[in-house]
Amino acid sequence: MPPAALSRRTFLARAGVGAAGVALATTALSRRLAAATAPEPSIPADLLYTSAKRLARMIREKKVSAVEVTTAYLARIDAINPQLNAVVQLCRERALAEAKTADAALAKGNVLGPLHGVPCTIKDSWETAGVVSTGGTLGRKGFIPSRDSTVVARVRAAGAIMLGKTNTPEFTLSYQTSNLIYGRTSNPYKSGYQPGGSSGGAGSIVAAGGAAFDIGTDSGGSIRGPAHFNGIAGLKPTSGRVPRTGHIIDYGGWWDSYQVAGPLARWVEDLELITPIIAGPDHIDAAIVPMPWAAPAAVDVKKLRVAYYLNNGSETPPTAETLAAVTRVVGFFKDAGAACTEDCPSDLLKESMRLRGAISAADGGATIHRLLKLNGTTQTSSNLNLGRGESAVIPPGDYAELTLQFDAVRSKLTRWFSSYDLIIAPVWPTPAEPWPDTIVPTGTGANPRNLSTLTPYNNTGWPGSVVRVATSPEGLPIGLQLIARPWRDDVALAAAYFVEARTGGYQKPSV
Repeated sequence: MPPAALSRRTFLARAGVGAAGVALATTALSRRLAAATAPEPSIPADLLYTSAKRLARMIREKKVSAVEVTTAYLARIDAINPQLNAVVQLCRERALAEAKTADAALAKGNVLGPLHGVPCTIKDSWETAGVVSTGGTLGRKGFIPSRDSTVVARVRAAGAIMLGKTNTPEFTLSYQTSNLIYGRTSNPYKSGYQPGGSSGGAGSIVAAGGAAFDIGTDSGGSIRGPAHFNGIAGLKPTSGRVPRTGHIIDYGGWWDSYQVAGPLARWVEDLELITPIIAGPDHIDAAIVPMPWAAPAAVDVKKLRVAYYLNNGSETPPTAETLAAVTRVVGFFKDAGAACTEDCPSDLLKESMRLRGAISAADGGATIHRLLKLNGTTQTSSNLNLGRGESAVIPPGDYAELTLQFDAVRSKLTRWFSSYDLIIAPVWPTPAEPWPDTIVPTGTGANPRNLSTLTPYNNTGWPGSVVRVATSPEGLPIGLQLIARPWRDDVALAAAYFVEARTGGYQKPSV
């Protein structure tokens, strides 16, 4: 790992900032970095790539100011966002003003919270007071909320500074981060490649060193997929832990059973830092449970009962590098003394996917058209699945039978998981893929059954973390997902810490 003391030239080179004006703005920052204490072994010394947790500590200890940190991140966004199109609304003046306020508070001995002065971005599907919040749909192109969504209010109350909003597909309902307002977002590791979705803008900018963290959502893999494709860490908490209030698709109805909010960051310790801040009832989203937060440090990895699989039967087989990554990581757990068994309830996972698809299609697209009407959208993105119309609507009795079957499969999966504590599995069969010439709605492409690597764990509501473990021959990240039993987010994070320590986790892109 590089030393903590960095010359200005080295810092700027690693940050990807070349303009003379930016160099002058960060001179004081480089001087303070040189005086900082040595980082933890797994965390790089450069400020733009360090963890939010360590960054907050540096600010509290006055080794660097919130203004200097915010200025450096804004400069990084200026340098890389033209290539990525990840940040779609920039709050430059407000962010700098809030950074000055944070420094003034600290000068008086007041710490605003555990994220005091830490710059972040926020997925554009979340409402943010005074900042355009589109959710990727044309009807909200100029929509400016009067209040923050619950999770945004909580991270800001904890001291975080919002730099801007990150791109998302329309209504978050696609794995391809593109919409008619802002266009496509790119992967920072390879030009012309996708960042995944729906938290694709979040994954791209965090991986590129443009924000310390972001808050995403996951109804079918939208945190875990972008974490994998962009080589960062992500956590889908247990369903019912984090409120969805103020999201483009919020609480209530069928979505309650599988839509979850959670953090994306470069380092696992930030997932542990941020999740308890955004978790817990807000007395608006009625599905949220006041479940206590357990510390991952208390988990004894060598006592875990691990199930793993190389392929759950998806139509596209995992790449050789993905298979090797699973085998290698399982070996780490075996060497530690954990009991590891190759096991996969393939039939149950496929049935879960089939039933969710049938239930989602049963209204003929009425749910989507309700969203369009509610938000005043008349023209839609090509990646938005509008349903099959009135001809697909099924009788109420058939719908009730589908929901009963869905819950029965969830029960069978829960019984299967009772023999284990952790699942190790591919996030996706392949690394990030190139942007296609033609974008089609999710689920209508050549290999729709590939979604079964992610979506079943939304259907069950189980928590899952993702951490980078390998690199493809093309230089693209490969992550694995670590799924734990309900409310055992601590196990998912403990496993992620364990893996990150042995693989190195995040690696900086060349962008």
